Amino acid sequence: MSGDDQTECDTYFAAAYFQFHGPDGFDADYAGLTSYFESVRDAFDDRTIRRGIIVVDGNLIACQTFIEGTFVRPFTQSPAGEVAPNGQRILMDLSNIFRMDDEGRMLEEFVRTDYRSLLRQLGAEGQ
Repeated sequence: MSGDDQTECDTYFAAAYFQFHGPDGFDADYAGLTSYFESVRDAFDDRTIRRGIIVVDGNLIACQTFIEGTFVRPFTQSPAGEVAPNGQRILMDLSNIFRMDDEGRMLEEFVRTDYRSLLRQLGAEGQ
């Protein structure tokens, strides 16, 4: 799932119940998460999303996620607020835990990432 097709993406979530828990207290519902990923799609060209190690235990899935792209337009929802593009290739390295419902849709997501590395790559270190 790349997130490029929003209609397809919607089918993977129990949208009415979904809760996102990110680093530094960034909590969001499905609309908030969708808005965040719109800002990622807008800011980064040649974007790829790939998974590393995946572990499944009942209705929980833990995995590594790598989001990569070229930073060519303002990133409006970076951890430091809006950041101007620097033309660099960016790699976001995430750890995710997903809680699924009985129909295999996401109910909840917990994410951890290294914001320091991301801000350095964005050219926003120290902001």
